[in-house]
Amino acid sequence: MKYIIGILVQNHAGVLSRVSGLFSRRGFNIDSLAVGPTQDEDVSRITIVVDGDEYIVDQVMKQLGKLIDVIEVKDITANSVARELVLIKVNADSKTRSEIMQIANVFQAKVVDITTEFITIEATGNSNKTLALEEMLRQFGIKEMVRTGVVAIERGAKSLGQQ
Repeated sequence: MKYIIGILVQNHAGVLSRVSGLFSRRGFNIDSLAVGPTQDEDVSRITIVVDGDEYIVDQVMKQLGKLIDVIEVKDITANSVARELVLIKVNADSKTRSEIMQIANVFQAKVVDITTEFITIEATGNSNKTLALEEMLRQFGIKEMVRTGVVAIERGAKSLGQQ
């Protein structure tokens, strides 16, 4: 099962290295990792998506909680809104350009760059949506693709850092 783990950390050098190193030492692969500032400039938020069983994820979360500079660790899988951003550069000529743009429109994606040879599309959504868009565009030839990784926030009044 895939788990989404939200982590609040002090905004200090080396924190991300210690967090990701813990996963590495446990032989645990990170599917997605996104880091960014929060509303407090002294605090950053790390969102990690991992694939594993409940026991192992629980153990890793307990160990994360013991790291210096970690403020809070929480499994937010069950009650969160999760999104990722993907940019996909697709081969496009005069014959395929309109079809590619129609596909982008169906996925509520944006064309952010267009040349005589390529179209670059930006899409946001859950992982299933971005994977489906990628699959539809594959037939045209994907020149380059980049994903941000999943970011997630709890629904409703719940939030990391507030009990």
